[in-house]
Amino acid sequence: MKKLTVKIDTIDKVKEFVNTLNTLDGDYDLVTDRYVVDAKSIMGIFSLDISKEIELAIHDNAPAEEAEKALAKFLA
Repeated sequence: MKKLTVKIDTIDKVKEFVNTLNTLDGDYDLVTDRYVVDAKSIMGIFSLDISKEIELAIHDNAPAEEAEKALAKFLA
């Protein structure tokens, strides 16, 4: 598993982030404090405090390098 820190602090960024992730294969989770949500779920993301940086967990079945390139603009 690979972990990245992302900043998706506006509604437009959340939409773009989810749309980008949905083009990729694999499983991705967003982790803050004790909460873990599916990173491909807009509703899940809005249940988090998006004003802070969030940890993205890229699971082993996902193309980590491809995801990192696709999400470069969201990296904190």
